[in-house]
Amino acid sequence: MINYVVTGGAGFIGSHIVERLIKKNKKITVIDNLSTGRLENIKPYLEKISFIHADLSKKSKWQKVIKNNSIIFHLAALADIVPSIDNPKKYFDANVAGTFNLLNVCKNKKILKFLYSASSSCYGIPKKYPTPESAEISPQYPYALTKKLGEDLVMHWSKIYNVPSISLRLFNVYGTRSRTSGTYGAMFGVFLAQKVKGKPFTIVGNGDQTRDFTYVDDVVEAFLKASKSNVVNEIFNVGSGNTVSVNKIVNILKGEKIYIPKRPGEPECTYADISKIKKLLKWNPKININEGIKKLLLDINYWKNAPLWTPKKIYKATKLWFKYIK
Repeated sequence: MINYVVTGGAGFIGSHIVERLIKKNKKITVIDNLSTGRLENIKPYLEKISFIHADLSKKSKWQKVIKNNSIIFHLAALADIVPSIDNPKKYFDANVAGTFNLLNVCKNKKILKFLYSASSSCYGIPKKYPTPESAEISPQYPYALTKKLGEDLVMHWSKIYNVPSISLRLFNVYGTRSRTSGTYGAMFGVFLAQKVKGKPFTIVGNGDQTRDFTYVDDVVEAFLKASKSNVVNEIFNVGSGNTVSVNKIVNILKGEKIYIPKRPGEPECTYADISKIKKLLKWNPKININEGIKKLLLDINYWKNAPLWTPKKIYKATKLWFKYIK
């Protein structure tokens, strides 16, 4: 029997992968230290899975669950920019050392597939749109760097130690159970928590910047197709194949707005070239931005109970951003 291991399985994307695998009656082990993941994200499935509370950057009992015939979905990571500037070692330990430790266990097993959750932030401020996988790599802050270093380890282990791997560079993933706090990468979560609590939307810059918003269900499908494919040692962009302005999102959600200064080091646009994944994995995004927002608004109770980040709190948290990133 195939052993499915989801690191970071209590997190946003990881919990959706767990949910999909449960529906397929798979044997699943979740490894999560719950530093950012929430146990309630997988609470309905706890009796059907094995859960290990552990930190991949430290050797412990989690190593024993990596067995022959395992498929590894590696999503455990820290994912925010400002804290990575303030504490780069913490991000290195989680995103690089954790990945190294996991790969080191995998190389001594007959792993079926290793799927790595990479970040489109590795491109920095791209020179080409839509941005292909061959674009220049230019991380702008420690978080982006550590995710790219993790990807480099995965690709190297794939070549040298025959750990069959695929890296998926994710573009602006949104959906139910996304985090609502943080200064980057959780725009929809922040907006929806603000909306249901009657607070104004906090818009960074003038709101004309555009993003390749990719719905989480499409991202999960990309991971599953990658896990079942014969393709190995490849890197793929995972995006919607479109780009939408922040102002358009706010107009759809409807509400008052507050603008705070644009942050340096952020691209005016993110826009994935997804021709490679379409061709090699036969994957296509299915959920457009209007459908995605409708799905988000159906989960209104989640946003009511989620932590709220006010404009003042967000602005305060970005001070380090302005200090370090030019």
